[in-house]
Amino acid sequence: MSKKIAALLLPVIVLTGCATTQGENSKATYGAIGGALVGALLGSQMDNDGNRDTGIIVGALAGAAAGGAIGNYMDQQEAAMRAQLEDERRRNAIEIQRIKDDTLKLVLNDDVSFDFNSAEIKPSFYSSLDKVNHVLSQYSSSNITIVGHTDSKGSESYNQLLSERRAEAVRIYLGSGGVTATRLSIQGEGELQPRASNESSEGRSRNRRVELLVQGIGQS
Repeated sequence: MSKKIAALLLPVIVLTGCATTQGENSKATYGAIGGALVGALLGSQMDNDGNRDTGIIVGALAGAAAGGAIGNYMDQQEAAMRAQLEDERRRNAIEIQRIKDDTLKLVLNDDVSFDFNSAEIKPSFYSSLDKVNHVLSQYSSSNITIVGHTDSKGSESYNQLLSERRAEAVRIYLGSGGVTATRLSIQGEGELQPRASNESSEGRSRNRRVELLVQGIGQS
């Protein structure tokens, strides 16, 4: 094995051992592994003194630090969300999922957040969104993409528009609660991303939802 390859693999081997020791819940460790690999690749390209081995080592260490910091930051934000939204999670009003080291997904279920065929947020759901706002305001080094989804009832064009209007309603509410507008973006998926069959009322209910994708961008 060449020195260059060994240098590239060393931080990954060390971090993998940490991941094994700490268990599956250590998202920050896996973020550091990914950062080490990316950093090593960039370091091999950016080293300008002809010593690619040095570039790989420096890049791997820098990438590991950055990836681990973001992963740890998101660990803390996830824990805060789970604590704040314990009641909502118990009632299945809001689901919380960690989909990547740097990305947290909150699913706002339709039956508690919006009336049927409406883009007006239910007043009874305001307190839940206020809790989300509280955590997002505390963790400002993350951006939020708000994604609307519908079931397949009605035309595809109508469902697309409804999904966008619902995402926009959530964006406006979060923005009015103190989350900086530049952190918020929206998209509508209409009926195109069902998570259950649209053949049953239960499945259609699961498909009607708004999701918040909270992505870490580094710790300020």
